[in-house]
Amino acid sequence: MEIKQQLRLSQQLVMTPQLQQAIKLLQMSRMELAELVQEELLENPVLEDSLDGRDLREVQIPEESTTIDRQIASDDRELTTVENKEKKEDIDWERYLENHSLQAPMPSFRRGGDEEMPGVDQTLTRGEDLSHHIFWQLRMGDFVEDEIKFGALVIGNLDDDGYLKIEGLTPEEVVPKLAEEAGLHPEDAEEVLKMMQRFDPVGVCSRTLEESLLVQAEVLGMDDLVIQVIAKHISDLENRNYNRIAQKLDVAVEEIYDVAQVIADLEPRPGRNYIVEEPRYITPDVYVHRVGDQYYVVPNDDGMPKLKISGFYRAAMQEDPKAKEYIQGKLRSAQWLIRSIDQRRKTIVKVTECIVEKQREFFDLGIQYLKPMILRDVAETVGMHESTISRVTSNKYVHTPRGLFELKFFFNSAIKREGKEDIASESVKQAIQKIVHEEDPKNPWSDQQIVEILRDQHDIKIARRTVAKYRDMLNILSSSKRKQYF
Repeated sequence: MEIKQQLRLSQQLVMTPQLQQAIKLLQMSRMELAELVQEELLENPVLEDSLDGRDLREVQIPEESTTIDRQIASDDRELTTVENKEKKEDIDWERYLENHSLQAPMPSFRRGGDEEMPGVDQTLTRGEDLSHHIFWQLRMGDFVEDEIKFGALVIGNLDDDGYLKIEGLTPEEVVPKLAEEAGLHPEDAEEVLKMMQRFDPVGVCSRTLEESLLVQAEVLGMDDLVIQVIAKHISDLENRNYNRIAQKLDVAVEEIYDVAQVIADLEPRPGRNYIVEEPRYITPDVYVHRVGDQYYVVPNDDGMPKLKISGFYRAAMQEDPKAKEYIQGKLRSAQWLIRSIDQRRKTIVKVTECIVEKQREFFDLGIQYLKPMILRDVAETVGMHESTISRVTSNKYVHTPRGLFELKFFFNSAIKREGKEDIASESVKQAIQKIVHEEDPKNPWSDQQIVEILRDQHDIKIARRTVAKYRDMLNILSSSKRKQYF
């Protein structure tokens, strides 16, 4: 063993912090980017929002020629000239800050006015969820301490539909398990559960669908035939095998039709009206405007801070030499952040322009003319890598004359057509949805019949299992469950 010195020349990709920041910003959604910018404004004293403390109507939008490109280019030329003459630590930051303060900030197109304020519907308090609603009724009831403890355990194990389920346990094992934890006898626990199942909404805290429907039928005072069908023939009822139910119960099939219609009015998901869903707000990253026969892509800078370098720290650098090094580091970080945000905006606009160009027929004629397109098609056109296109189109939205779409929406696999151009899979889904919408409810099309309609009317040749897959994606039931008997 010995120690040697070797000189070797090699190339390797180094992920600098600046490059990592640019990649991170590229794949962020607009809301995430706004939060990151606000955090940087708090942490980096060199950064400031040029709109702070001023009325939006007093801010003048700079001309196109005074954008961030011109600003950064001027900064780069100045820094390069200084670095050639002096050491990196001796940069004339005072002069840099003075020039920076004289240049225009990043452009922003925010609109002011009362019309931008949120509506009353967006200021409402959060609705009451199912757990609080059931627990309030439990406390108002005549229950002892152990029964309230058991009821609290039941409420804690309710799913979104209001059913009592514990993973790994069968419905028969749930109550004894919770009764043991609460220190309550299993028979007493069953009685408490029956009382809770009659809380509002009726049928909640049930262990199975049959149990929930039975509770509702009993509370509503339905006849014995309805209760028998629910208790013993729920599977045949689900499959709409009315003749079999009529034979087993020795009644006319017309009566079973009436019973099925009554049961259909019951609530299979008692807790559905208490599901509290957080609102999801979507703000488009870009707008596509149509002017005449042309489409123009405009970035959405509405609501984004207009970042610029603060000139306040010029005096601090002159007065305190120790602060100079700290301010220099923050200044470099601020410059890279502004550069990365601007590069992100340019990349999104460039990719969107390519999508608009390739999907021109969609914007002109509608979704049935959506063309198949993959990430590679856009990557080759704009001269970027597929991974970059994937980051750009993730969680980014575009507002078009056809509606609001995620950029990922425009990427679809190709479906072959006989004697015609390939068609996008999304267009095939829309065609299937239209066929199902126009069918006879009492005689719905089967998957095989949909395959034949697509082949004969749209020249689309796909397999039956593909139709079934697309039908599941569209949340369309099978033909047997779509059929209306009443």
